[in-house]
Amino acid sequence: MSIDLDDIERRMEGAVATLKTDLGGLRTGRASASLLEPIMVEAYGQQMPIAQVGTISVPEPRMLSVQVWDKGQVALVEKAIREAGLGLNPMADGQLVRIPLPELNEERREELVLGLQRHQQIGPDGLQAQHHRYQHRARDHRR
Repeated sequence: MSIDLDDIERRMEGAVATLKTDLGGLRTGRASASLLEPIMVEAYGQQMPIAQVGTISVPEPRMLSVQVWDKGQVALVEKAIREAGLGLNPMADGQLVRIPLPELNEERREELVLGLQRHQQIGPDGLQAQHHRYQHRARDHRR
């Protein structure tokens, strides 16, 4: 059995990328396009990522917007954002959907801390699992 260093590096980078994606999706009170990326929209008879039905932008520090390409999809985008469980209230203005980010209250801050603590445990666990996997392979390879 040989040790594939490229495979180790690829898996470690994958674990880090997953953690970055997960942390980017936390609503912190500052607008970030990555907050909307996981949202799926029922469009053209199938579930599609919101980025495939419009352009996500951050026009202001506490505002997101989605420029929907097909006017018939605006209501569906609005509905998907509202039902995503992020506590956001989108407003349609023609083909532009504006999403103001509310101030963080004490309850939301506590949720954010809990989410960060969960990611703090999960992220290193993913890296640690990859580390142990290849540590065992190296040990077996030496025998």
